[in-house]
Amino acid sequence: MAIEKKFISEGVRKVCVEKYLTRELKRAGYGGMDITRTPLGTQVTIFAEKPGIVIGKGGKQVRKITRDLATEFGVESPQVEVQQVPNPNFNAQIMAERLANALERGWYFRKAGQSTIRRVMEAGALGCEVVIAGKLTGSRARTQKFIQGYVKHSGEPSETIVVKGYAIAVKKLGVIGVQVKIVPPGTQLPDTFEVVSPEPKAAPGRMLEVEEVGEEYEEEPEEYTEEEGMEE
Repeated sequence: MAIEKKFISEGVRKVCVEKYLTRELKRAGYGGMDITRTPLGTQVTIFAEKPGIVIGKGGKQVRKITRDLATEFGVESPQVEVQQVPNPNFNAQIMAERLANALERGWYFRKAGQSTIRRVMEAGALGCEVVIAGKLTGSRARTQKFIQGYVKHSGEPSETIVVKGYAIAVKKLGVIGVQVKIVPPGTQLPDTFEVVSPEPKAAPGRMLEVEEVGEEYEEEPEEYTEEEGMEE
């Protein structure tokens, strides 16, 4: 049971760290994290749209994050690394945060959802799905889904090729949950196949004609000897 408890505690700790970073780095365009155990400690990689805000003036913010990870969450010897997201339109977490901010600013949910879908697909994604749930138009909660392109919903590909992001928009009527799923460009889909034309084969009883290619040369004349002249 000790191993099971360890896995559960590690999962709970990761969720708590994710919530903490989402709250602290909201202005920086937080795009997710990756935790890896190393012989020297724990490597925490933070992906953000604006790495400068994560680092802070003189490294003040990143030192605070490192200290909080060690003291509040019990991360062993945390080593924080910040990486910039190359294309925010393919990061589901960043797009979910943008959509939640748009809803908090008063955007109509249909307009905000369609705008997110259009931006992701115009950037070159293979598929995108946006789900908005909560009190959208009145006191009764409802769920609205927008989808375009190819998105896998079940099986192993739904966990490996689909990038997911979650965010919350707090409004007067209540809390609205936002979920964004993106299939980035260049992803190898499980049902992709390629038709290869067969190689030509010889007919039964016949052989393919093979043209011999060689170097052309002129025959050298035979040498004339005195003995041949005497014989004549």
